[in-house]
Amino acid sequence: MRPALEERFVAPAVMGVVNVTPDSFSDGGASLRPDDAIATARRMVGDGATIVDIGGESTRPGSDGVSLDEELRRVMPVLDAVAGELPVSIDTTKAEVARRAVAAGAELVNDVTALRADPELAGVVAGAGCYLCLMHMLGAPRTMQDDPRYDDVASDVAAFLEERLAFAVSAGVREELVCVDPGIGFGKTTEQNFELVRALGRPVVIGFSRKRSLGRLVGDPGATTGPLAASLAAAVTAYERGATILRVHDVRETVEALAVAKEVSG
Repeated sequence: MRPALEERFVAPAVMGVVNVTPDSFSDGGASLRPDDAIATARRMVGDGATIVDIGGESTRPGSDGVSLDEELRRVMPVLDAVAGELPVSIDTTKAEVARRAVAAGAELVNDVTALRADPELAGVVAGAGCYLCLMHMLGAPRTMQDDPRYDDVASDVAAFLEERLAFAVSAGVREELVCVDPGIGFGKTTEQNFELVRALGRPVVIGFSRKRSLGRLVGDPGATTGPLAASLAAAVTAYERGATILRVHDVRETVEALAVAKEVSG
């Protein structure tokens, strides 16, 4: 039986991002070839990542989905090579991708739809006894940034995640294996993104890394990504506000920044 998530991922834990995609917002194409993705995953663990999140379908604003066969074609060579060697998670909304990833050795399923896209996914997670991340997203990637509106963003997102957590538990997922992700940039404005860092109550994953809201915050209104310095500041701030896992592209720099922050804060 797996230990509780907070025992396995002691804050501040770093999750490295490996996008096996041609169109992800920050690193699309950089790890599309299996050999490149495998090398990136190994480097990230060597740089201090607690786990590496491997995904084969972009969820950047405006993106469209990919077929099951295409997603499997992208991620399975990478998982087959590293899942028995490295701590990995699978970033997917599809039950069959999760099933094969867990069979290969993945220990966490990261679902940006919080178990809404595929009715079989909750059963796969429950049956495998693996960790689960439930993320909030308003709408779908193609439309999520079209004038996002909330009555109160923090309470609305918290209520959504509480409902999805209850659904997961009702499907047999152990509550202590679940973390939540407020979905930074997924259907929120820049101001709403920062409000969310201060709000939630289960082990929290925060993915500010390279998000365009950071670039706009530091003065570039047309930014499509955020600079490293802003990503590091956001990671440290999120950790200090209670985040358990920081999902990042720049592992070594983030690990170092968090180590200093932890030491300075005592």
